[in-house]
Formats: sequence, structure tokens, C-alpha cells
Amino acid sequence: ECTDASPGHFATTGSTEQTACREGSFANGTRNDACELCPEGYYQDQPAAAACVRCAAGKFCPVGSSRELDAQCEAGTYARLTDRSGDPECLDCPAGSSCGGGAAPPSECSPGSFAATAGLSECASCAGGTYQGESNATSCLPCVEGSYCAEGASAPLPCVAGSYSTATNLTAAGECTDASPGHFATTGSTQQTACAKGSYTDAYGQGACTPCAGGTYQDEEGKTACEPCEAGSYCAVGAAAALPCEAGSYSNATNLTAAGECTACPAGSACSTGSIEPTPCSPGTFAAKEGQSKCESCDPGTSSNQGSVACDECVAGKYAANAGQSLCNLCPHPLSSVSGSTICSICMDDYYLRNTSADPGDIFKSPTEYCKPCPPNAFCPTNTTLETLVVPQGYWRASSSSAALTECRSFGGDGEAGKTRCAGSELDAGFASR
Repeated sequence: ECTDASPGHFATTGSTEQTACREGSFANGTRNDACELCPEGYYQDQPAAAACVRCAAGKFCPVGSSRELDAQCEAGTYARLTDRSGDPECLDCPAGSSCGGGAAPPSECSPGSFAATAGLSECASCAGGTYQGESNATSCLPCVEGSYCAEGASAPLPCVAGSYSTATNLTAAGECTDASPGHFATTGSTQQTACAKGSYTDAYGQGACTPCAGGTYQDEEGKTACEPCEAGSYCAVGAAAALPCEAGSYSNATNLTAAGECTACPAGSACSTGSIEPTPCSPGTFAAKEGQSKCESCDPGTSSNQGSVACDECVAGKYAANAGQSLCNLCPHPLSSVSGSTICSICMDDYYLRNTSADPGDIFKSPTEYCKPCPPNAFCPTNTTLETLVVPQGYWRASSSSAALTECRSFGGDGEAGKTRCAGSELDAGFASR
């Protein structure tokens, strides 16, 4: 049931009352049996205190101070209070710190400054071209490549985009080297970089290269301009090469930006990949519609001139045995043909085919063996055979397999039979009137 001593007071064993702490001491809790002296750097000028007060800047306070004392240490030194009287022991300020004198403790040099030796009253700023990122430093570091360091720099600052540097002593951004035309430099670069294919720069100090515009290209690195696209090609934005117009199209322009801008090849011509002009189909070939990459050969029995959109059938009396012929050939004497023929296997006017079962190829190889001159007094239009010889009125032959015509005279027997025999071929009506 004893009463606890209150903060700022103490009570010894058997006390009948609590006692207030004197100046220069304190008791910060309850039930204290003694007071504590204020620590170095603190003081207390009031009795019965529960805490001490920090010494003001420029003053010093030894252990148990009841007041702030005027500083006595010179600049470049600091006080270590060991004397009961409160007189300080002044020590040299440590390297990496500054000491303003009096009772102030050492102050560490801040980033961007240093103190190379002990006993300095001020920290020195890092010189231009150097930096220091740490506190309490005794020296500064060389600036790094791709950067610059102004006086008092706590960190290197990168060269701005469009410039670069390999030096380690730059003091300002303007000392970085500008990237030359055809090159670029990103922020903090240690060297310039050549523009890639498909891009360029035409000025100093560029942080990026410009893509080639549509209709131009650049197939080399480090260039200051792009080239016009080539005829027969197109160039999209940023093209590193001219791309050829697709097969079936062409162009003689030098500013195309897409394949769709190439012109479709007209009918009657062909355009291979990368064509500058259409190529007319050669004789014996054709292109029926536009957009063709090659011309087709004419079929056997047909021919064509240059630049044709279709092939023409060979006329009667001519033939084309092979595909892709520019001209139809005349049938060898005494042969002929119908239109569109690939071979001559019928006889021309005034000749007749003596053997209708003969192979057309044999007839073509040996025309005079199969085609014979029309018999006297008979008519042989083109494609006449022995069986189809035209017998005029007033003549007759023994059978359709006979080539001999006999003039009609007086017939014995039935008169009507004689008239029939000498009436001539039914087809001769036209000839008889000539």
C-alpha cells in the first residue's frame, strides 16, 4: 500500500515522501529509486523533469547538463565532452565529413560532395566530369561513358537522344557528340548506330531513323536518303528492297506502294514477275484475257499472229500439224484440207482419191500415189473420191469403182434404160448447165 514515486521524482527505501529530480537529471517512469543524468547532447534546466531537452545547434551539453553551453571548438573540429566541468575535448573532423566548429557534431558529406582529409570545415562539391552517389565520401568517381556529370553531381546524367559519348569526363549535355546523318543514338548511348535498311536520317543529332516513305526503299545501312522504287516493282513504307510486281501485272512507274497498284497485263500479252511492260504474245500463242503471266500455244489446226487474243483455224487447203504454229502450211500438191485441219488427206480440185480406206497419214506422205488426176470428161471438185466422181450428162461409167467414162451413143433395147444410163451424175446438174 506504499505510494509509487511519480515521473520526475524518486524515493529511496523507507522514504516517507518522494524527492524531485534536480536540474540536469530526469526520471521518465514511476517508482524510480534514483534519477538519471541527462546524456551528452541533452540538458534540463528544470527540477522534477521526466525527460531532457536536445542541445540546440551551435551549443554543446555534457552529461548532466543543466544548461546549454557556448561552443568552444574551432571549425574543422568537433567536441567530445568528457570533462565534468563541461569543457569539450576538440577532435579533428573525420574524412568524409565537415565540422563547422563549436559543439556541432561531424556532418557527413552529402551525395555529390566529399571531404578527402580529416579536419575540414566544409565538404567540397564533386568537380565537373565526376560524381558521388554515396554519403560520407572521401573522393568522387569519374563520370561514365554515355553520360555527363555537372559540378556537384550525385549521379551521371545520360547523353540526350541523338547524342553519344565514350568519354568519362563530360560536364554538360552539350559536350556529347551528335549522331551524324545516316545514324542515330538513343538516350545514354556510347556510340552512334547506323540506320537499318529501309530507314534513313538526313540530319545530325537524331534519336531515331525515319522509315522510307511508300514508293521508296533503301537496301543499305547508314544512308541519308531513300531511293525511288524501281520500275516493275512496288515499295511499301520502310521497304528494304523493291518487291517485284506479281506475275500477270506490270508497271513502268517508280512510286508504287503496293502490289495492287501494278497494272493488269492486257489480253494478247503476258507479264512475268517484275515486268516493266507487257510482252505481246509471240506468233503461235495467245492470251484470251488480261492478267496472264504467260501465253498459251495455239492448238494444232490453228495459228496466230503476234499479240493475239485467240487463234484462227487454218483455212481450207492449209494445215497446222503442231501446237503453237504461227502460220498454217499449204497442203502439198495435189492435196487439200477442210478448215481447221491438222493434216491434208483429201484431194484438191481436178483430182480424186482412189482409195477411201487409206490412212490419212499415208495419203499425206504419198499424195500422188493416192490422189489421181480427174478422168477425162469427169468433174472432180475438192474432196472427190473415186466413188463420188461427177459424171456429166452424155457420159456413163460401168460402176462407182470405175474411172473410165464412156460417151453415150445409140443404145439398143429399152429407150428409157438408155436415157437413164446417160443422164450423168445427179450432182452434175450444175455442171451440165455450164
